[in-house]
Amino acid sequence: MAALGVLACAAAAVSYSAQYRMVFAAKQAAAVAALEAGIPDVAALIFATLGIALALHGRRAIKARMLNVSAVGTSVAMNVLAAGHGWRDLAIWVMPPVAYALASDTAIGVVRAWTIARQKALDEALADDEATPLAVAGGLVLWLLRLVIAPGSTLGGFREWVLEECPVAPGRRSRAGAASPVSAEIAPVPRVAITAGSASRRRGRTSRAGTKTARFLVLVDQRYGPLSAFRLEDVSRVSTELAPEVDLNPGAARAALREHIQALQNGSEQ
Repeated sequence: MAALGVLACAAAAVSYSAQYRMVFAAKQAAAVAALEAGIPDVAALIFATLGIALALHGRRAIKARMLNVSAVGTSVAMNVLAAGHGWRDLAIWVMPPVAYALASDTAIGVVRAWTIARQKALDEALADDEATPLAVAGGLVLWLLRLVIAPGSTLGGFREWVLEECPVAPGRRSRAGAASPVSAEIAPVPRVAITAGSASRRRGRTSRAGTKTARFLVLVDQRYGPLSAFRLEDVSRVSTELAPEVDLNPGAARAALREHIQALQNGSEQ
């Protein structure tokens, strides 16, 4: 992180002069040029810091990372316009902000991987293959290239992808999905083994279909089999692994999964 800070300062110092000259040539005001020339680099630093903060909570921070890369892109564009003719001058002006963009985005991904590994108390990197801003940009370029080469199949595949990702209108639920066997198993949680005192405390906490908790329980059932046979010692590990996939807090996921499993197991013992 210290090296990343040094790199950010170096890239900003290199880019600042080009940005200052461009703004000054357009506005002929030294004070305004001095302030405006630093905006892209300061914005990139802010978004990178926000991305690191989100990564420390195990979040992907896609929005902050995209904004970080966009701010660097603004700086790169200004440096390209300020560069002289030829590849040599272009490389000299463009290289510093591009190096910062690659280093900062990679650092955010590493911080998130470290956070997830620490939460799971393991010695190996446990982060999944996430879609980084640079990967999204590369995928978009590749998709556009495929669209030019094979427009028919590309558009057909795009239509199928949209229908799979959004089978019904946003905010509405599919009737077919509401009657799935797993959802039917999760909804009526047995309560016969819960004492009167605990029942009053837990009343109303049964997961409604469509909520994050309900989707999380369905996901655990799909990945690890019937919840009635799930081991309580695996609750923490599985909750930390699967909760981010449904955008659910790991602590809330652990509590819901433990309560649901205990209710199922206690009900089966009666």
